[in-house]
Amino acid sequence: MIELEGVPELIDPVMICAFEGWNDAGDAASTAVGHLDREWKGEVFAALDAEDYYDFQVNRPTVWLDGGVRKVTWPTTRLSVVRTGGDKPRDLVLVRGIEPSMRWRSFCNEILGFAHELGVEMVVVLGALLGDTPHTRPVPVSGVTSDPDLARSLDLEESRYEGPTGIVGILQESCTHAGVPAVSLWAAVPHYVSQPPNPKATLALLNRLEDLLELRIPLGELPEDARAWQLGVDQLAAEDSEVAEYVQSLEEARDTAELPEASGEAIAREFERYLRRRDGQPGPGGHASDSGVADSRDSYLRDPGSGRARPTRSTARDEPRDEPREESSDAAKAEPDGAAATGDGRPAGGAKPRGEEAGKAGRADAEDERAEDRAEGEAERARRGEAEEDKAEQGPEQDAGREPGGSGGSGGSDEDPADEADGNA
Repeated sequence: MIELEGVPELIDPVMICAFEGWNDAGDAASTAVGHLDREWKGEVFAALDAEDYYDFQVNRPTVWLDGGVRKVTWPTTRLSVVRTGGDKPRDLVLVRGIEPSMRWRSFCNEILGFAHELGVEMVVVLGALLGDTPHTRPVPVSGVTSDPDLARSLDLEESRYEGPTGIVGILQESCTHAGVPAVSLWAAVPHYVSQPPNPKATLALLNRLEDLLELRIPLGELPEDARAWQLGVDQLAAEDSEVAEYVQSLEEARDTAELPEASGEAIAREFERYLRRRDGQPGPGGHASDSGVADSRDSYLRDPGSGRARPTRSTARDEPRDEPREESSDAAKAEPDGAAATGDGRPAGGAKPRGEEAGKAGRADAEDERAEDRAEGEAERARRGEAEEDKAEQGPEQDAGREPGGSGGSGGSDEDPADEADGNA
């Protein structure tokens, strides 16, 4: 590990972490941290020793040329620091790396050592999971924490997940036991387009991070990249009718489940984000009150002595559930540490697209139903033909066996007058 050198005193520092691998579907989380580092020109001040945590047969080093000199880049986790702009600047400690292959407890303790040394007030871990969510709708982003007090003050979900976990879950629990406030933000990536990159999911994570920390993040070309990505997926889906039908079914399920999001909290968040981008202010904390004095609300732990917490918003959320999973079939349930869709979690890059399978299954069911309908129709026609033949054969016999007065029929008093006349004749 590189010793801390030349790191200035930080202003209200928050640590933001993301790790490639199991918790990073579509590379959405690691790309988000990389975007922050690039836009704010982060400076790397430390790196973890790769020998301690990585299996180089799993995560291989890369070789590159620098002016004809051959160099090796080893897989590791690096820390950098950036300072945000605006009237109330603050520092972000960015942790970006690969999920370690071994010694996770030592890995988390080393990360926490940096956090204590730098005076970090809160740790935010970004993750992305695979789920049954359509690419045509806003990306669901869930915020979870293991701290009940933090969940209430920041209007987050309290994690109740039980099952396999990744480094995101282990780091969050390590922070909780060490007394460091920790939050995880999860973006749901459509499982049928899980290949990286996914700029739309990255953009959704950054927007949620803006809301959480009440700061303005320069997005650069990311919104345009997100639109281009969606148009590209639209075109691919339009070329395959089965995939298009599957996407439509996901859209209907999503629209039905999240209809309340069309009003209230979602609209308020978008409006606050618009104001931040227009004025360069940190959102609601910079709005003037009726008395003309600026409202003193600010991000979590910015004024620990005041004891004030952010007002709780309405109960509607992007993901109304205990854990960040997409709300459709059980196959889409994911754990709050970035695994995908099976409840026990499947690796972020390893899920097979199911749109084609779903379409084939639906078409096979429809063919079976049509075949059953045809068979039932033929059987019904056969029964009707037999009934007509029996009636034709029995008609003369019944007429011949009737007695005058109808006693040979179905009851003399109810006998039809015409039949009675025929019998008398």
